[in-house]
Amino acid sequence: MTTHYLACDLGAESGRLMMGSLCDGRLELVEVHRFPNVPLRSEGSLCWDMARLLAELKAGLKKAAALNFPIASISADSWGVDYLLVDAAGEIIPPVFHYRDARTARGVSKVKELVDGRTVFDETGIQFMPLNTIYQLAAEPAERLAAAGQMLMIADAVNFFLCGVARVEESNASTTQIYNPRRRDWSKKLLGALGLPELLFPEVVPSGTRLGRLKKVLADESGLDEIEVLASCSHDTGAAVAAVPAHGDDWAYLSSGTWSLMGVELVSPLVTPECRELNFTNEIGFGGSIRLLKNISGLWLVQECRRVWAAAGQEMDYVSLTRLASAAKPFVSLIDPTDLRFLAPPNMPEAIAEYCRETGQPVPGSPGAFVRCALESLALLYRQTLREIEELTGKRVTRLHVVGGGSKNDLLNQFTANALQIPVHAGPVEATAAGNVLIQAIGLGHLPSLEAARIVIRDSMPVKIIQPQDAASWAAADERFSALRCTAKG
Repeated sequence: MTTHYLACDLGAESGRLMMGSLCDGRLELVEVHRFPNVPLRSEGSLCWDMARLLAELKAGLKKAAALNFPIASISADSWGVDYLLVDAAGEIIPPVFHYRDARTARGVSKVKELVDGRTVFDETGIQFMPLNTIYQLAAEPAERLAAAGQMLMIADAVNFFLCGVARVEESNASTTQIYNPRRRDWSKKLLGALGLPELLFPEVVPSGTRLGRLKKVLADESGLDEIEVLASCSHDTGAAVAAVPAHGDDWAYLSSGTWSLMGVELVSPLVTPECRELNFTNEIGFGGSIRLLKNISGLWLVQECRRVWAAAGQEMDYVSLTRLASAAKPFVSLIDPTDLRFLAPPNMPEAIAEYCRETGQPVPGSPGAFVRCALESLALLYRQTLREIEELTGKRVTRLHVVGGGSKNDLLNQFTANALQIPVHAGPVEATAAGNVLIQAIGLGHLPSLEAARIVIRDSMPVKIIQPQDAASWAAADERFSALRCTAKG
């Protein structure tokens, strides 16, 4: 018997509705509807077009119904940290701010005035990033908060749109830096310090929670039955890590896309001074597991270069850019991807050029050279991050599982294997949608456990193993990279 599920997977560049079909221990994924996710400028602020995203989801539901398969359930996942406010009637209060909006700087200053960074970390186990929800909420005007009935993270807001039940799933709650991973609830200490009303924050539920049924009006409009709506892992990285086809405990993962999220699974939070100093984060995964990880810049560097070149009339796809990077000379220039100038620059190639000039390195002379600089630098950052993970956990990592869109980038995967000097297992590409679907299956009792779900992934989706090469060259590059980072910090 085949069981079908729908996964609404929202990313920072695009969204899609996927159908997952589970039969005899194998999973098949089919894209039902894909749509761009383009931020808007509204009165000088960078915002998400939630009305359009929800309209695209409704269009996807109609397409899913037209396939004429019996569908068991649906769930949404999205990027973390961003949220929206709804009023007492459940209507969205615009705008829905983007995490790269400049207002977060005001929020950082306000939080620092009210509570010290050590307390924030001790309460949440979450690394400092100026885009975290805590700083976004601190930047909210008092009148917007006063008009709000509840705050919902993006994917949880989509689930609310689908079934009318307002809950925040714990993987997404844990990205906010207002959630205590040991008490498994919102941090009353931080809410009190910041003057945020507790009623604004909905009940937090575990991944796999059954929320309710698809609203009748949506069922009638789309042609679907009133299928179940679940909270899978609402945070896309939580869903992706659930779909890592791993076994044992000697592996690390890299969710590779616009952001790079690199870490390991633990059974309990690691909230230590060393963890805080190295800026690691403790996010919740499926079953209450801990994803000890670091959020670092990812293919955003290449995406933004491509956008700037396209705007100037030099349109190139990612395959072409990767081919040009492969042909470029190695290790000419390196950058520190964590440098704040790369967070949201108006012109990424110029930001990279500026960094190279400041550090006495040649400015890349072609798109291929720019992309090679970015990819080599990312791989070297992964190398340092893995060393920190091993230092914090006391464990030796013997393989890295790369999942998500970045797992298709053979050049970056080879650079990563070379830099880390361990095998890279690349795939599945569709880890987020697969994890979303399999958590629904567990929640509905169709699969018994996460271990069973990972066996399904191993049996269903190809994984490419990349062996490390060229240890000496990458060790020398690592010395240069470390010196650049030390100089910047100094």
